[in-house]
Amino acid sequence: MSQAGWLLSGVNLITALGGMAIALTADRVGHLRLILLGTGLCFAASLLGAFAVSVDALLVGRVVEGLGFVSVTVAVPSLLLRIAGTTDQRLAMAVWTTYMPAGAGTMMLLAAIILPGTSWRAVWLVAAGASALMIVALLVGALPRRELNRQPPSQRSVFAEMTEVAGSGGPLAIALCFGAYSCCWFAVVGFLPTLQVERLGFSTSTAAIVTALVVMANVGGNLSAGWLLHRGVPRVVVIVGAAFAMSFCAAGIFVDGVPDLLRLILAGVYSAVIGVVPGALFTAIPLHAPHPHLGGAATGLLMQGSNIGGLIGPPITGALVASGGWPSAAWITSIALAIAAGAGLFLHWREKRTMRTRMRETPS
Repeated sequence: MSQAGWLLSGVNLITALGGMAIALTADRVGHLRLILLGTGLCFAASLLGAFAVSVDALLVGRVVEGLGFVSVTVAVPSLLLRIAGTTDQRLAMAVWTTYMPAGAGTMMLLAAIILPGTSWRAVWLVAAGASALMIVALLVGALPRRELNRQPPSQRSVFAEMTEVAGSGGPLAIALCFGAYSCCWFAVVGFLPTLQVERLGFSTSTAAIVTALVVMANVGGNLSAGWLLHRGVPRVVVIVGAAFAMSFCAAGIFVDGVPDLLRLILAGVYSAVIGVVPGALFTAIPLHAPHPHLGGAATGLLMQGSNIGGLIGPPITGALVASGGWPSAAWITSIALAIAAGAGLFLHWREKRTMRTRMRETPS
């Protein structure tokens, strides 16, 4: 369980350590170049991982994969905002937040098809193939577009911009909230296949299919966040409401005495409802970035918080389950969701204060 936890979270390590620095690097070397480099690293790490002979080798590959992953995920939002029309930017960001559940769910479904007739190594090869296809698509569809070329870089140092963003309460709260969300989401989804096999007696392929459906339910929540905010639902209601309700839902997934079918239904509901949190946080970045040109750095800090949560969530969950059984995992989800709710309340306070300040500064 402990090794499985680190294997799950290994891809998050690089982002957890340097997400904001990599985002600011993208501003200087060019976002499209960094996306191409990151996709190439993912291809190489997946290809080499297919031939790994030990868990240690897999973990090293996952770290390299993490570098490629963060290079892509911190650079894409800035390019999406650049090519989307002003009225379409909220929709573009709402669709962007689905990359994780849509991609992970698709990979799990493919794994369910591949694993019964072959080994796990074939899944790594499929991942390498997906990265290769993405490289071709980028070279054909994105590289020729001049509006995606590198823009003039900032004259300030990376360290100075990192300090300004990290010292601003809003981006830090967004990162904390996203980190807590990722911690409890990976705690549930990452170990859901193991829970089904060990506790419910499901086959590996059945567990993979069920987990994929649970993960894909998160997409609905991601897209619903944009709709709710557009309809005037306050961000604090979206974040705190989801966190409070899902703390009970997550506990029901792990505790004893819950019927098996209800446990799986709770997992699907949990994934769908908690999915509103990423959408609510991504759309908060323009409001809380210290300056408009630091939106990319604020996104990097968000990704850093997200990956810290993804890094520590699975190992802690694995250790809790190994020492006290599956019911012990409910502790980490409850604590993480309480932190997310607290960060959501702080963001609400910051937004109200910012609005009052702008109203005072606006000439009557």
